[in-house]
Amino acid sequence: MVVTLGEVVRELKRRLAAAGVPEPGPEAEWIAAHVLTLPRTMLIVRAGQGVERPLVDAMFGFVARRARREPLQHILGSVPFCSIEVDVGPAALVPRPETEMLAEAAWTWANGRGGAVDVLDFGTGTGCIALAIARECPAARVHALDCSAEALALAIRNARELELADRVAFYEGDGFGALSGEARFDLIVSNPPYIAADEIGTLMPEVRDYDPRLALDGGADGLDFYRRLAAEAPDWLRPGGCLMCEFGDGQEQVLPALFVDGPWKALKFQKDLSETPRFFKVTRV
Repeated sequence: MVVTLGEVVRELKRRLAAAGVPEPGPEAEWIAAHVLTLPRTMLIVRAGQGVERPLVDAMFGFVARRARREPLQHILGSVPFCSIEVDVGPAALVPRPETEMLAEAAWTWANGRGGAVDVLDFGTGTGCIALAIARECPAARVHALDCSAEALALAIRNARELELADRVAFYEGDGFGALSGEARFDLIVSNPPYIAADEIGTLMPEVRDYDPRLALDGGADGLDFYRRLAAEAPDWLRPGGCLMCEFGDGQEQVLPALFVDGPWKALKFQKDLSETPRFFKVTRV
């Protein structure tokens, strides 16, 4: 019996909804469009056309994975980020839409310097921030580090696929210790782990069970990496250089206390699209 694309998509939505997946309608469409290698907008146009059984089985297989709350991005294999598309997987945090605002703020700042700038992506994960900056700021000399060999391998693969491998230098190691002692930067940008350790178990299963804990765990209060950046980043920033970071809900209440003394000045917050404080920028004296 031949089934139509419209019938298949409705069944995909039903199975996702029964599994409690948020937004089952759009996700079913993404899965169908991915399997058929079609734009989502074409699903309506072809709703009355028949679908071959192997393709239907492939869609149902993807839906079964999604029903186990495996992230849709892992199933599809990649995610758009700013002007690029990056491969994703269990080695690194899936890039969030909010983080695109951090990347844009970073390349806007770098472009505004009016010449060559050295940029470091601290904890690069998939490489999304570093690669977006490299694409959007031709004058940037971009560097990216991560303590995870698996995440770094993914970032390097993304750089090659985007033909940006000659624009980004990658380093593996525990923070600034991975760099040459002579390295200095005009801008350090980071989306570090910022979830309090005892809150990780309360997160959505897509995050809790599939994102690497290393990319989530910010210590007992979620602030370990901000303390480290506040203490160590000044030695790696040139005078007048900038540190930009993403942070978690409510952390704007405590972050200013970490950046009030010594080499830091002019900490400013930026809100995300939901009007929630999500990023800060602070300048090295």
